[in-house]
Amino acid sequence: MNKNKKKPNPIDIHVGGRIRLRRNMLGMSQEKLGESLGITFQQIQKYEKGTNRVGASRLQAIASVLSAPVSFFFEGAPGEENEAGRGMAEDGADFVVDFLNSSEGVQLNRAFAKISDPKVRRRIIDLVKVLATDNPD
Repeated sequence: MNKNKKKPNPIDIHVGGRIRLRRNMLGMSQEKLGESLGITFQQIQKYEKGTNRVGASRLQAIASVLSAPVSFFFEGAPGEENEAGRGMAEDGADFVVDFLNSSEGVQLNRAFAKISDPKVRRRIIDLVKVLATDNPD
């Protein structure tokens, strides 16, 4: 292992994770995103892992392809915890972002968003709450 190899910057890792989150929310492959930007899916992988830094113009292009404001990719970034405007965010709410970045989180959110009846949505939320209290970790 090369001791001189730099670790990715936490902001680069965060931005990459948000790119992956948004791409998955849209059901878009790394290959499709890369094609839209004129780069390889391997480059998208490197961005998403934070091993390669995303330049400003490239981030603007990614934001355009993913139909998200550039600010989306910085929401909840490391160091933002101490800033005003954190709003109602819970301490330690990183688990929510981790879940939303997971395959299960993306699938659940996509399926839930397709349910148009508010009563059905409410009943699903109630069911999940009951299941969560029945299975304490």
